[in-house]
Amino acid sequence: MTTKESTPEEIDLSKLFKQFGKVVIHIFGFFKRMGNSIFHFTILFLKFLRFHFKKFIIVAVLGLSLGVYLDNTSLPIYRSSMIIEPNFNSVQQLYNNVEFYNELAKQKESTALVEAFIITEEDAKHIKSIKIESFSDRTQRIKQFSEFIGELDSISQKKVNYEDYLENFNDINAKFHKIEIEATSPEIARKCQNAIVKSIENNEYFTLQKKINDRNIAVKDSIISQQQNEIIGLQEFYKKLKILEAQKPDGRMTSISLGENQVENTVEIELLKQARELKDEKVKINNEKANTENTINIISEFPNKGVLVNDLFSKKIILMPLLCMGGLFFILVIIKLNRFVMNYDENKKNSI
Repeated sequence: MTTKESTPEEIDLSKLFKQFGKVVIHIFGFFKRMGNSIFHFTILFLKFLRFHFKKFIIVAVLGLSLGVYLDNTSLPIYRSSMIIEPNFNSVQQLYNNVEFYNELAKQKESTALVEAFIITEEDAKHIKSIKIESFSDRTQRIKQFSEFIGELDSISQKKVNYEDYLENFNDINAKFHKIEIEATSPEIARKCQNAIVKSIENNEYFTLQKKINDRNIAVKDSIISQQQNEIIGLQEFYKKLKILEAQKPDGRMTSISLGENQVENTVEIELLKQARELKDEKVKINNEKANTENTINIISEFPNKGVLVNDLFSKKIILMPLLCMGGLFFILVIIKLNRFVMNYDENKKNSI
């Protein structure tokens, strides 16, 4: 009786399946150990909470009582927002100014706030925080990306896509920004509005930039107006020329060749096209003039009265119990860890 010899292909395939089986067993073993570890630590955590349950209840009640007391004794907080559009690259200076005002409010430097906002010291004491953040949605970012691409040459346009633009997009790049003031008086924000805007408008650098921009716009406007007048003059000239040709007694108008008519029609069409383009340029310049009339464009002013802040986690009755229980948990974990470290050598000897 003869036995069939195994081919090299069958041997290699058998080894491959064995290796694959070992890998699968190893992966399932890994997930099993991980599941057991998670279950083990969950049980330990629950036992920890069960053992200290009374302590957490006592601390939660104390935090609740403290929260009720603080909510009843503290002044209500009012929030006001203003939407602005900075021009002439003034957004960085605006962010610096607002961050400076916020630090003054945190440190309760009421005298410095009085000088910055030109308000009374009593009003300055009401200010709790001043923040600024970008105010833009996806549509606005796409529009800004289109404007950014339009300013690049054809080679650079191929190297930049929307994803790359978004990766480098930050608060400074946004067109609109929101300034938010929180105070214990609802009327304070409106009193600070002019000072925030004037701090940028009175800056010498931005004042100079605005003057230069106004001059450039005036030059562009003058050139376009001159070109429009020249085109109107040429159109009038061609109209008069046609009238004179039509009024010739010998009827020579009919002898004009088709090629000459085509040239005249082409010139008139080109003049109409240029007139439309200049009209569009005029509209763009008028829009630019309106948008850059001020260093800071106020899109939405601070309201006369702020809105009462009524967020869930801003209430002390919610915040204080969570903080107290979190503090107790941290202390108990530190105590537990300290005991483990102290007994580590002894436990290691006993395990051996």
